[in-house]
Amino acid sequence: MKGLKKQRRVQIIALATVALIGATALIGYALQDGINFFRAPSQIIAEPPRPDEIFRIGGLVETGTLVRGQGETIRFAVTDGGASIPVTYTGILPDLFAENQGMVGTGRYVDGVFQATEILAKHDETYMPAEVIDALKEQGVYQDPAKPQS
Repeated sequence: MKGLKKQRRVQIIALATVALIGATALIGYALQDGINFFRAPSQIIAEPPRPDEIFRIGGLVETGTLVRGQGETIRFAVTDGGASIPVTYTGILPDLFAENQGMVGTGRYVDGVFQATEILAKHDETYMPAEVIDALKEQGVYQDPAKPQS
C-alpha cells in the first residue's frame, strides 16, 4: 500500500512539473512579439539589428528633416546627438509631433531606414520618455526643459 501512495505522489509531481514547463513555454511564445527593446540611434549605427527584428527607437526629431510626401507617408530623421537615423512612417502623426521634440517609434530597421509602424510623441510641453532622456544624456546633448538655459 505504501508503494502505491509513493508511486502516485511521484506521478503527480511529474505531471505538475510537465504542466509548469508547458505553461512557461506557452507564455514565452505568446510574449515574444510583445517585447520591444529600446535602442538609441547611436546604438543602431554601432550594432544594426536584423531586418525582421521589431524594436523601439527614440530621440529627437532632427531639425529640417521633416518631409511630408505623397499621401500619408512622412519622412524625418531621429537623432540622439551622436547619430541620426532616417525614418519613414505611413499614417497620421500625433498632434504634438514636431521637429526638435522627443519621440519614440516602433518598427524595423531595413536597408538603413527605420520603417515605423507606430509613432509616439510627448504628451505635454515638458514630458520626454525616460529612455530618450537617458540616450540624450549619454551623448551629452540633453537639456532639462525645467532649467532655464544660460
